[in-house]
Amino acid sequence: MRGRVVAVARTWLGTPYQHQASLRGGGADCLGLLRGVWREVFGAEPEPTPPYRPDWAEVGGEETLLHAARRWLTEIPVEAARAGDVLLFRMAPGSPAKHCAILSAGAVADDREPRMIHAYWGRSVVESWMGVWWRRRLVAAFAWPRRRKDREID
Repeated sequence: MRGRVVAVARTWLGTPYQHQASLRGGGADCLGLLRGVWREVFGAEPEPTPPYRPDWAEVGGEETLLHAARRWLTEIPVEAARAGDVLLFRMAPGSPAKHCAILSAGAVADDREPRMIHAYWGRSVVESWMGVWWRRRLVAAFAWPRRRKDREID
């Protein structure tokens, strides 16, 4: 299943960054990318996404993204993350997790240049190297669900 997640995420590469959007080729933010991959791999999204401002984490200070990930994904140790897993980042110390990505190559614990797919503000959905800057901000990792209520996921 991890391979399918990465393959689907790669079909989003080049999608322009657009706050709150989740339309392959049309626009997506980091959460929109995850939502789109979810729809293609698992079917309907598990819950509606409420409207949110670009500065939602700085203003609200709540762990909204982290709590939602814990509701629908399986938390794993950051060091155990492998290609296909979901990564969450804090953009500043002490702030809520605000950015998410899909690990696309390598493993977080390796020094072999792991890569990730994410929607990058002001650019597009990109596959980029997960260098020291990103690793310092990485706070959580999640595996996708193994099954839905109605069927096993390949």
